Amino acid sequence: MSGHLGEFFVASFLIILVPGPSVTFTIARAVAWGRTVAVLTVLGNSIGTLLLATLIALGLGPLLAHSHLFSLALQLAGGCYLLYLGLETWRHRESAVAAMTTREGTRPSRFQIVRQGFIVGVLNPKSLVFFAAVFPHFVDPAAGHITAQLLLFGLVFSVMAFCSDGTWGLVAGTAREWLASSPHRLVRLRVVAACVMWGLGTLIVISAVRS
Repeated sequence: MSGHLGEFFVASFLIILVPGPSVTFTIARAVAWGRTVAVLTVLGNSIGTLLLATLIALGLGPLLAHSHLFSLALQLAGGCYLLYLGLETWRHRESAVAAMTTREGTRPSRFQIVRQGFIVGVLNPKSLVFFAAVFPHFVDPAAGHITAQLLLFGLVFSVMAFCSDGTWGLVAGTAREWLASSPHRLVRLRVVAACVMWGLGTLIVISAVRS
């Protein structure tokens, strides 16, 4: 289990680090209103992410415990989705960056900020597919307690996402004008993100086929 947890930590770090919907939303908030709003957004997002991970763990745990074929299918689906996500990140790198650097109007209340972050987190398609299709790749059937393993993965992922996205928010909030005035830096970051997702998706597909 410890080896699988280490592999999961690395994969989660790579997925969380690249700018997806939650990071895009956080940067947009940071550019518009600064660091405090960005961190509150990340808090709501992480709560939503943890709830989503918990629901998926409770639903998938029993199925994975009794069906190797189901586990294999999910792993292949997860790897293919990451390949697709990398392609979409590449294709829409310009438009996504435009959304990050667009200034918004009226600043919402703290409750609204957390609530909006929560909605983005719980409805994040990247997290949904990562939890449902990639989490099973790191489950150790020999260790038992598959649902508990999935819950642990969800908790680890949510904490890591809070730390990473919070850092994005703090940096973006501090460098608001710098980011808004030079979106090409973010375009290059999206290109790197696409390459990371292609690489991770390929590794997961190859590993699933060999298992």
